Amino acid sequence: MSQKSLLSTYDVRDRFSKAISAMYQVEVPQYGTLLELVECVNQETLNQQPDLYRRLELQGELARLSVERHGAIRVGTAGELSMLRRLFAVMGMYPVGYYDLSEAGVPVHSTAFRPISDDALSKNPFRVFTSLLRLELIDNEELRQRVEAILATRDIFTSKARELIERYEFQGGLSSEETDQFIKEALTTFRWHQDATVDLDTYRALNNEHRLIADVVCFRGPHINHLTPRTLDIDEVQRRMPDVGMNPKAVIEGPPHREWPILLRQTSFKALEELIFFAGDTQGTHTARFGEVEQRGVALTPKGRALYDRLLNHGREQATGLDNDAHQAVMNSVFAAFPDSDRAMRREGLAYFHYYLTDAGQAAKDCSNEDIEALIAQGLVEAQPITYEDFLPVSAAGIFQSNLGGAQSEGYAGCANRDAFEKALGAQVTDELSLYAERERASKAKVMASLQD
Repeated sequence: MSQKSLLSTYDVRDRFSKAISAMYQVEVPQYGTLLELVECVNQETLNQQPDLYRRLELQGELARLSVERHGAIRVGTAGELSMLRRLFAVMGMYPVGYYDLSEAGVPVHSTAFRPISDDALSKNPFRVFTSLLRLELIDNEELRQRVEAILATRDIFTSKARELIERYEFQGGLSSEETDQFIKEALTTFRWHQDATVDLDTYRALNNEHRLIADVVCFRGPHINHLTPRTLDIDEVQRRMPDVGMNPKAVIEGPPHREWPILLRQTSFKALEELIFFAGDTQGTHTARFGEVEQRGVALTPKGRALYDRLLNHGREQATGLDNDAHQAVMNSVFAAFPDSDRAMRREGLAYFHYYLTDAGQAAKDCSNEDIEALIAQGLVEAQPITYEDFLPVSAAGIFQSNLGGAQSEGYAGCANRDAFEKALGAQVTDELSLYAERERASKAKVMASLQD
């Protein structure tokens, strides 16, 4: 087969992300309503904030805004996780970051499969937050053995999907026709199944241990449990959700509203209660799938992240049990200690920035000044915040809990095990901070080299 007939991983990812979004709109019609709401809010925000429009345009963010999505799934075994790694590689998506959700009482640990290069992210930054159930955290040995037995009997991938993944690995790509086949087969893994694989008593036993365990174990596949569009004003989306028939979660997770957003803010409409048919023809209900919204800001350095973590923990302690308005007021007060200007964040080394030459800088020659802030002040260089492409453990766990009835277990806490996760994955996860640091370093080096020519 000619190499020219093979599609790029971007094309495969773009086709798949659109296909799964269309599928989820059919499965969860409220998701379609959410997309319409987010699109409306985004357009209004851009119309009202020309400076934001310009900034996003310069960063190449406008083109990706309407297609940007992330999803989330949960799997039960190392074999399932390892095969997902190979499946996502077909789409140019790789494991970035290790997330220990046990610290928030959720018995999983996770990574995010996503594109890594700037070019790939600018074209379609589709991400899937993928969690692996941690059976070792289940103290009840009999229940743990029952879970292992159930998971051992299922295969969440079709034989054709496995075949096409192997073909991709052998050929180095897939043709357009093979890509369409691959997407059709891969969607089976992510599709909702109304029929449970266990009887009602087994479901209840697992549900009583933790509702997430029941969600992972009791069905033929992991089913995508949410898809997430990106908004430019999450506070407005939260405010308008009830107007379009959605029940938003109690509070927006993450930092408060800022002039210069940092990291990630998330909210969702609460999970749907859905009819399930259990083995033995018994009917019941299951709650798992929901619609999430995110607002992304600048990626923080280790120093900035340490300050953020300290402030967030302090704010959450004060805001426990408050409604969203009161919660945000507390967070605003606490986060006053985090500088809210791009210049201050750069000077204090709190966030990552991409540097490039202005028109004046491109015309300058033999400039020996190596002070980046002085070059910015002279109008030769401009700095744009690097968008945070990843997730926050506390925010992710907060979304999990709010859509699983708020259940958590302190007995799961403090059990990070990255080595075990990477062994199950069959690969190491990339450290997300190293990606941002390298992008900033490379942009600075390119600017300096150009000015000194």
